[in-house]
Amino acid sequence: MKELEVKANDAGQRLDRFIGKAVPLLPESLLQKYIRLKRIKLNGRGAKRDARLAAGDRIQLYINDEFFEKPREENAYLKVGAPRLDIVYEDENLLLLDKKPGVLCHSAGAWDYNTLIAHVQAYLAQKGEWKPREENSFAPALCNRIDRNTGGIVLAAKNAETLRILNDKIRDREIDKYYLCAVHGRPKPPEGRLENFLFKDAQKNQVYVKDRPEPGAKTAVTEYKLLRSKGPLSLVECRLLTGRTHQIRAQMAHAGWPLLGDGKYGSERFNRDYGEKGQALYSYKLRFDFPTDAGLLNYLRGREFEVDKVDFVEKYFS
Repeated sequence: MKELEVKANDAGQRLDRFIGKAVPLLPESLLQKYIRLKRIKLNGRGAKRDARLAAGDRIQLYINDEFFEKPREENAYLKVGAPRLDIVYEDENLLLLDKKPGVLCHSAGAWDYNTLIAHVQAYLAQKGEWKPREENSFAPALCNRIDRNTGGIVLAAKNAETLRILNDKIRDREIDKYYLCAVHGRPKPPEGRLENFLFKDAQKNQVYVKDRPEPGAKTAVTEYKLLRSKGPLSLVECRLLTGRTHQIRAQMAHAGWPLLGDGKYGSERFNRDYGEKGQALYSYKLRFDFPTDAGLLNYLRGREFEVDKVDFVEKYFS
């Protein structure tokens, strides 16, 4: 028999979901069976799979040792020697990071240790703010993702309560994200709103813009503002009101202003003239609006953060 104590970062989870994270080698079918057979107990008694856990609860596991044998050395953060992070802001609950183009947020399938999340976890472990051997199921996590070839601000949660709150706020559109992009042409009118529908082809990892609703297509809304133009290029600020895959890239191209360097939705000839191979798109600013309660993150209400610089802005518009 093994026993686990529920920590503060585990509180509020369902029993079955907590066990699934704490004992990842235990198959889901056996997990549910062992709960029914009371081979998994909560505070010494049988419990339902959806029982909510509280800090200090103790879980008894009458299961084979083989399910506990996953070596921690497989965790990616252990492979990171000196973490490399561009920190925009940090406090006891979260990190705001400036992810550079070319950096992966998470592993792309083949095991890759050089990811943003691996460097975040290594950084916090080496500082002693995250002690993985004392945790049952929580690990520092990213709250949003940015495509590999796009740069910008990524949020990382240091504890489970922050992760829950930020995920809720992102879902409810209470965190505003602003992007800068360099486009071909000059948007007219200089300030406006793009609203149409995006259909995603998962096999091609590409979206198609539709002007009318159709099955499988989702509403996409982007506000844009022309900041300045220089020759055939324009610098545009975009604010996302929805968060669809490749939203800005596809909508701007559909409107007639493709992003510089965008090989999927842009102009190959135009990109070749400038020698750019990655889209000129950067999530440069983030604002915590929080019109509703944000719990322990209420102190962030109304605060706004920006990255120090964006390379393509300095290169083409300075």
